[in-house]
Amino acid sequence: MHGMSKLLDVVDRFLVRATVADVSPVTPRMRRVSLAGEAVRGLDWMPGQHVRVRVEGMSLRTYSVWQVDGDRLDLGVLDHPEDGPGARWAREARVGQPVAFMKPEGRMVPRDGAAYHLFVGDETACPAFGAMLAALPAASRVHGVIEVAAPSDRMSFGERDLEWVCPKGTDALVAALRALDLPDEPGVAYIAGEARTCQAVRRHLQGERGWPRSALVSKPFWTPGRRGMD
Repeated sequence: MHGMSKLLDVVDRFLVRATVADVSPVTPRMRRVSLAGEAVRGLDWMPGQHVRVRVEGMSLRTYSVWQVDGDRLDLGVLDHPEDGPGARWAREARVGQPVAFMKPEGRMVPRDGAAYHLFVGDETACPAFGAMLAALPAASRVHGVIEVAAPSDRMSFGERDLEWVCPKGTDALVAALRALDLPDEPGVAYIAGEARTCQAVRRHLQGERGWPRSALVSKPFWTPGRRGMD
């Protein structure tokens, strides 16, 4: 018990403290959870990054940052039927609830100088993709395919027009990506969602389109039955 207490003390030093300020629906299954507090002000953040929220005891779960504005940080949280600690926290988040989380991190951020930007993933990637798309210059060339379980899961990305695949599935996503009329030269691909689907997308881009590995930025968000990704 003494060892566990010391470990908790070490983790606590790296946590940012805030309070749930708002919980609002974006789609029937996606919620925006807003965290607020003085500790949020001044956090370094780049669009596409994520934070790890402490949900139960030592358990940390990853959520994409929608935006940071002053002392407020918005997370994109997708509800799903599993009953792990992450799913329970997301489902039960209430205004006024204290929250502790790690500072924003991650390398899936927009790259400067890309010939164009390609976004490929599922609905779990929508908050990160939305933040990245909003940060790109208006003149940037953008392509993308996103798989969703139902038409109601589609999100608005402003004037950016991406392809939506429904019903979802790895084969359907890769087929839609294969059908995209992309420029001959590689751009930069941001790939996020289910781990095995991310692998299939990478295989297509490298094996069929000849993209170099350096042009692919991949972030697996979840895997069926994988503890720690619930």
